[in-house]
Formats: sequence, C-alpha cells, structure tokens
Amino acid sequence: MCRLAAYLGPPIALEDVIVHPVHSLLEQSHAATEAKLRTNGDGFGIAWYGRDERPGQYRDVLPAWSDGNLPSLCRMIVAPLFLAHVRASTLGETARSNCHPFVHGRWAFMHNGQIPHVTTSRRALEAALPDDLYYARYGTTDSELLFLLLLSNGLDSDPAAALPRTLAQINAHQRAGAPPTRLTCVFSDGERVYAFRHATDGQSPGLYSARFGAGTVLASEPLDGKPDRWSRLPVDTLVTLSDTGVDAQEPLEIRCTA
Repeated sequence: MCRLAAYLGPPIALEDVIVHPVHSLLEQSHAATEAKLRTNGDGFGIAWYGRDERPGQYRDVLPAWSDGNLPSLCRMIVAPLFLAHVRASTLGETARSNCHPFVHGRWAFMHNGQIPHVTTSRRALEAALPDDLYYARYGTTDSELLFLLLLSNGLDSDPAAALPRTLAQINAHQRAGAPPTRLTCVFSDGERVYAFRHATDGQSPGLYSARFGAGTVLASEPLDGKPDRWSRLPVDTLVTLSDTGVDAQEPLEIRCTA
C-alpha cells in the first residue's frame, strides 16, 4: 500500500510536511508502520497550487529517499495547498506516468489501495470515458483510471455525486470471489481538499487528519509521533477541508454490487 499526505492552510514550505516531521512522508517511504510493507519505493510525486488554478507537478520513479532533488524542492516550494505520495505498486509498472499525484486541468488526485479486478474490466471501464479523458490517460494504473472515471462522472461540478456513480461502475464489474476493492483517495480542485475511504470488505486503508499550525494535514499515518491528536477519517464519507479545517463530512451511499 502507498503512503500519502496533503496540506491546506496558510502557505508553508513543503518540507514542513514531507521532510521534517519525525514520521514525515519521507520517513514513511522506507519505514511505514501501518502498511503491509514498510517500504514504498516505487516512485513518488508532489502536486502543489500557487500562481494559477493548474497545479505544479513533480514525479519520479526513484524511491523518495534516493532522490537528491526532493529535499531541495521541498525546501524552496512554498504553497497553501499541496498533495504528496510515495508509491508501493500493486498494478502498473514502475514508470513516471504511473506515479501519483495525477493531474488534469485544475484537479490533482492520489490514491492508496487497489481495484484488483480492473485488469479484467479495463476495456469496459475505458469505453465509458469520453474521448478527451480517454486520450488523457498516460499510465496503466487502476488509480489513474479511477481519477478519469470520477472526472467523467461529474467531479468538476459535484464530487459527492461523482464518487457513488464511479464506484457503482467499478463494483458492477467485480466478479464473485474476486479480491476486495480497497481505496483511500485524496484530491483537490485548488480551493479545497477532498478525501474518501471505501472498501467492499470494510477494510479501507487508513487516513488521519490533524491541525498543523494554522492549517490542516491529511496523512496515511500520523506525522509527529503523537497519534492521540490525530482523527481517523470515517469510511464511505466525503470529507472536505477548507481554510478553517474539516469543513464537512458527508456520508455517501455506495452500492457494492450491480
């Protein structure tokens, strides 16, 4: 499973979340404590918002701990909103195009988990994409396909409606006896950060929130070694962050089968 983190609030250097904390995302890339694997070395990426609505993006296939550029970038980039991800691949080779966060227009998206039956349903799911989104796909992961399906189902106008539509599409193709779909995703339109957890077997990957100075952080694992001050996000609930913290928690009705 991958590890991820996101921040929204007054501008800070990316290193304050990604590098400096005692259990930072960089630390989690080689010493995760709440994942099946301790190491998440199949690439990494960051997306950040600044001068216009389109996010900046930097991704590479190196393990996060091996990229000498990452600490320097995180020291120099200051942003009010950013997403960061370290990858442990479950589907799709180690390639830059398969590293998160994925970006399309004003949206940035990252995912932890797996949709194991996507290999047998990929053709049907891709056929549901409009041409512009079909040709926007560069990688081979279930995560990027999930992102494009969300966009095709109205993410731009109504994230709370796009999620159930997309998961109904995906779950409709899950065959009896297939491994469960498990996902935790974090995405942003440059103004708010959205988070969502879901699993067909009730075992969705974890995600926590905490105030971080005057801002708010989401992370796969508490960053500061103080788990008591972190709140675990609920499942099947769209959580929205604004400048003031957790702005809304909206339970969603998810159909697990067709």
